[in-house]
Amino acid sequence: MELILKKDVENLGFTDDIVTVKNGYGRNFLIPQGYAVLATPSTKKVLAETLKQRAYKEKKIVEEAQTLADKLAALEIKIAAKTGEGDKLFGSVSNANIADALAKEGIEVEKKFITIAGGLVKRAGQYEATVRFHREVI
Repeated sequence: MELILKKDVENLGFTDDIVTVKNGYGRNFLIPQGYAVLATPSTKKVLAETLKQRAYKEKKIVEEAQTLADKLAALEIKIAAKTGEGDKLFGSVSNANIADALAKEGIEVEKKFITIAGGLVKRAGQYEATVRFHREVI
């Protein structure tokens, strides 16, 4: 089943992508939730026209995202947490904690766009996280 995504869907695609999924996933989840519409010939033509109109606007958004990414690349954040034996944390540090720390630094990022290598941080140390500002800028 071919669908046009109306919203970003994790591990599937971004807004306005044409994707092929199994029938049940499309009919039972994506379409009822408003994440996608059927990719008929007429909706494909409408999509092509909107992508043409959006192309030059997209360039400006990508440049802004790139400047934020450059600013963030040099940034090092320290998050304080209680530790137990062997540098083991009480609790964990998640992408929500990183989003809060970035907000204090003046960079607003939604927590769903932050990915920590290995999932949650459960031990003290240095870790790297990736932030997706735009589909082309990570």
